[in-house]
Amino acid sequence: MNNLAKTLIACAALVMGSAATAAEPIRIGLMTAYSGPFADMGKLIDAGARAYLKANGDTVAGRKIEIITRDTTGPAPEVGKRLAQELVVRDQVDFLVVGGFTPETLTAGSIATAAKKPLLIANASSSNLTDKIPYGVRYAFSFRQITQPLGVWAAKAGYKKMMTLVSDYGPGIDCETAFKDGFTSNGGTITESVRTPLKSPEFGPFIQKVKDAKPDALFVWVPQGEQAQGVVKTYFERGLDKAGIKLVILGDDMDEPVFNALGDKVKGLVTSLHYSTAHPSAENKKFLKAFAEVTGNSVQPNFMAVAAYDSMAAIFEAVRRQNGDLADSARTLDILSGLTFESPRGKVVIDPKTRDIVQAVYIRRVENHGGKLENVEFETIPDVKP
Repeated sequence: MNNLAKTLIACAALVMGSAATAAEPIRIGLMTAYSGPFADMGKLIDAGARAYLKANGDTVAGRKIEIITRDTTGPAPEVGKRLAQELVVRDQVDFLVVGGFTPETLTAGSIATAAKKPLLIANASSSNLTDKIPYGVRYAFSFRQITQPLGVWAAKAGYKKMMTLVSDYGPGIDCETAFKDGFTSNGGTITESVRTPLKSPEFGPFIQKVKDAKPDALFVWVPQGEQAQGVVKTYFERGLDKAGIKLVILGDDMDEPVFNALGDKVKGLVTSLHYSTAHPSAENKKFLKAFAEVTGNSVQPNFMAVAAYDSMAAIFEAVRRQNGDLADSARTLDILSGLTFESPRGKVVIDPKTRDIVQAVYIRRVENHGGKLENVEFETIPDVKP
């Protein structure tokens, strides 16, 4: 065989190898809670990711997208580490998307960093989280980001004396601190801070304590779901509304489950968050349509679903900019860490220095909107840092 023939064969092999690589699917490891007490959260995150594929197709730069799911069961750091290792080593994923809490996000992050696999944070909200995950980029939010503006709003709304009530663990204390900062720096006074047990709290005595103290208003954050329903229900049962004590609450505690449980009682309550289903944009309408198609319109999306949707948008953009070639993981991370795009929540900016999200925070009021209760935005604080 002459040299020319050998060269042609080598070139053909190279081309065939490149074609095979291009034909390989892009594998995304999606870790969230599919069972246990937080399974509803996992359902929303999973549906949000799949809604992006529904709206935009499942192929980018000639490569098919494959989502491989793993059940974290809840805030379980050892489970998070084991699942991330399994996804990286056995399933050879190109990206990890973690829609769980901070503990399993951190342990998955240690695996992602060691393997140089970009990890997209789709839910965990502790402060400075990306500092601890060198290959992590946050597309969710931080509690300080959404809470401090609500404290500022409450002071400007004329409340002079307030109490706070939060769950007694990291995120609750983050919220308490951030609300105090926003409120007191604008002339308000926090007369007392109440903390409730994380597990199975009985809110009656705590809410009664607030009623007896007679502040102008009460700021509340507890984990969403049953606790959010319970604390808001107790607020009304104990008659704080009739006593003139206003309720100011974080938006993740005030959505469809609470609306369904309490109905028109919650009309007028003011919240803060970075997303509402009532957000008036074409991108949000596109998202809502795709989400309804994926779920059969069986559940209303929320901010968690949007974070998963946006994580998929970021992955698509990173693949597109590299024409499907993900060999340079540092380059992929750089792209993910500097994106700006329109999300269903509004403009999303990732700060390339921190790999953390900068976004608008909305002050919302519960109103009848389009025939149902929704959080309607009436004030926008743009470009809020984590």
